[in-house]
Amino acid sequence: MSDESSSSKPSEPFFKRLLKVFSPSPTSSDEVADMLRSAENESIIDADALQIMEGALKVSDLQAREIMIPRSQMKFVDVNASLEEILKVVVQSQHSRFPVVGESSDDIQGILLAKELLPLVLSGKEAFDLKNMLRPATVIPESKRLNVLLQEFREQRYHMAIVIDEYGGVSGLLTIEDVLEEIVGEIEDETDEYEPEQIRRLAENCFSIDAVTDIADFNEFFDVGLPDDEFDTVGGLVINAFGRLPSLKEKVTIDRFTFTVTGGDKRKITQLDVSKVSS
Repeated sequence: MSDESSSSKPSEPFFKRLLKVFSPSPTSSDEVADMLRSAENESIIDADALQIMEGALKVSDLQAREIMIPRSQMKFVDVNASLEEILKVVVQSQHSRFPVVGESSDDIQGILLAKELLPLVLSGKEAFDLKNMLRPATVIPESKRLNVLLQEFREQRYHMAIVIDEYGGVSGLLTIEDVLEEIVGEIEDETDEYEPEQIRRLAENCFSIDAVTDIADFNEFFDVGLPDDEFDTVGGLVINAFGRLPSLKEKVTIDRFTFTVTGGDKRKITQLDVSKVSS
C-alpha cells in the first residue's frame, strides 16, 4: 500500500509559502501603486514602465467627464454646409473626425471622416450628399468609466464618442487618443505644433493665463483648490464671478487671486492677468 503523500504533487517551496503569509495581497489601487513605485526604486521596472502602469491604474478610476474635450472647444460641421465650408473647417482645425450637427449642436447627425472628402476634392466635385458619408455617432454618458470605454473602442472599432449630460445635451467628446494619453502620456505627431504654456509668469506676483486653462491645471500650478464642479475653465469661473461678460481691464477677486481681463471680444474672454492677493 503506497503512502498517500508520495502520490501527491510536489508541495510549494516553504519559502514561497512563508512569503504569502507575511506579504498580503494589495487591497486597493493606492497599495498597488505603492508596490509599483517600490519596484521602480529597486530597479525591477524602469520609469517608463512605471508611468504606463500608473496611468492604467488611473484610467480605471476616471470617468468621461474628467478628461473630455468640453463642448466649447469642439469643432462641428453643419449638415447643410458646402464642401468649401467643410474643407475650411478641416484645414483650420487639422482634425480627422468631426461631429456633424443639424438644427443645433445637440442634434448630432453622425461623424464625418475628413479622409473621405479627398476623392471629392481630387475629382473636383462640388455637389455631394453629406448625410450619405456619415458614420453613426457613438453616444456615452458623462459617467462612463474610461477603462470600459477603451475596451469598447477596441472591440467596436470606433475612435470618437460624443459625451452627453443627464438631460441629453452634448457636453463634450472623447477620442481613443485622449484615453491612451492618460496611460502613456502626451501623444504627438508630425502635424502637432508647439503650444505655448497657458500660464506664464510676468512678474514676481503676476501671471498671464489663457481663459481656457483648465481649473484643475490652475489649481495644480498654484497649489490651491478653486472649485471645478460647475465650470471646466478659469474663464468660465471668472465670468460666473462677474455674473456677466466683463469688459477689458475689469477685475474680480476669487479666493486669494485677483483676475484682470486682458483679452476678449463681445462673446468671450480669452486672456487674463492673475495676481495673488496679499494676506
